[in-house]
Amino acid sequence: MRLLSTPDPASSAAAPWLTIVGIGEDGLAGLGDEAKAALAAADLVFGGARHLELAGAAIRGERHAWLSPFERSVEAVSAARGRPVAVLASGDPFFFGVGVTLSRRIARAEMRVLPAPSSFSLAAARMGWALQDTVCVSLHGRPIDLIRPHLHPGSRVLALTSDSDGPAALAGLLTESGFGASDLTVLEALGGTRERISSHRAETFALQDADMLNVCAVEVTAGTGARILAYTPGLDDALFEHDGQITKHEIRALTLSALAPRRGELLWDVGAGSGSIGIEWMLADPSLKAIAIEGHPERAARIRRNATAFGVPGLSVVEGTAPEALAGLAPPDAIFIGGGGSEAGVMEAAIAGLKPGGRLVANAVTTEMEAVLLARHARLGGSLLRIDIARAAPVGQMTGWRPAMPVTQWRWMKPANKIED
Repeated sequence: MRLLSTPDPASSAAAPWLTIVGIGEDGLAGLGDEAKAALAAADLVFGGARHLELAGAAIRGERHAWLSPFERSVEAVSAARGRPVAVLASGDPFFFGVGVTLSRRIARAEMRVLPAPSSFSLAAARMGWALQDTVCVSLHGRPIDLIRPHLHPGSRVLALTSDSDGPAALAGLLTESGFGASDLTVLEALGGTRERISSHRAETFALQDADMLNVCAVEVTAGTGARILAYTPGLDDALFEHDGQITKHEIRALTLSALAPRRGELLWDVGAGSGSIGIEWMLADPSLKAIAIEGHPERAARIRRNATAFGVPGLSVVEGTAPEALAGLAPPDAIFIGGGGSEAGVMEAAIAGLKPGGRLVANAVTTEMEAVLLARHARLGGSLLRIDIARAAPVGQMTGWRPAMPVTQWRWMKPANKIED
């Protein structure tokens, strides 16, 4: 066994030529001798215009401000392989930083990283919050709705925003979602001479001149009717906008359990209706992705609105009808078929598209769809589940059980070897 810190003789050609230097608002004063020496020795120094200005006195080589699109600068850094190159980054380059992007193109052995405290670390220190117990979410260049799943009473959230408008936008989202009583602290230009910290109530937020560089610290307080997204699957149907085409929450919980989401996986939600299955799949973990396939334009638009309201704006919506709409999509790790599965070719296309070892879950409420599932089970195996649910409802002056439509669920895992369908 070779320790990670032990140089590999076979990779001597890949000795570190790139140094990624984390820098704060205090500029050179916050850098160590190693970082300053790397900047002075570099032929090329890349970074944002602000970073290059902060470190200006230590730079001897050519300065290159980031280009737009950013991929052009990544290519320029890669093209300089073998020359001494330095990259300046905000705080910790591997915490929502440029180091993550560069590491996709440049091997670990070719770089050394000298991090500075991240803006989240600085904010937690100013607030006196335990960072390990605090939700950290980057909204920099990303949809602000990503904060929605983290809004639970008593939660502490640190949110890095994109610009000076970010705090006001966040206050508006909190108020609109029923969390207007939350305390919102804006921490600006942390670590520099322009540092400023101010506390506000979300519903009366009035700060007008926030610095472009800011982190918002939210102590979440929920008002009556606040939109709280529980951690368990099977969220209340009333939270979704729908026209009746929705997998009811009890069935949804069982369906998500059967789909068994795992880190980094992709789901196809075929005949998505309100998008509830794909949305709850993505809520299970930020690494999960889903594609909702829906043939009705008004429902497709509704799915997009629901995805935003549940804080998973990355849900992909394909307007079209299976099986044609499935062509060309990225192969999924799991598939849910809840509507239209009895149509010709849908099941065949889904099975063909599913990755080997992937899971398929299909629900039937009609006899036609149930016949399809029974035939597939007879041919391919898997498991069948009959779900009968009754809800208490008024019967005159008394209460009785009113049964819902029974659901037949087929669960199947595609074998690793090729199957003949």
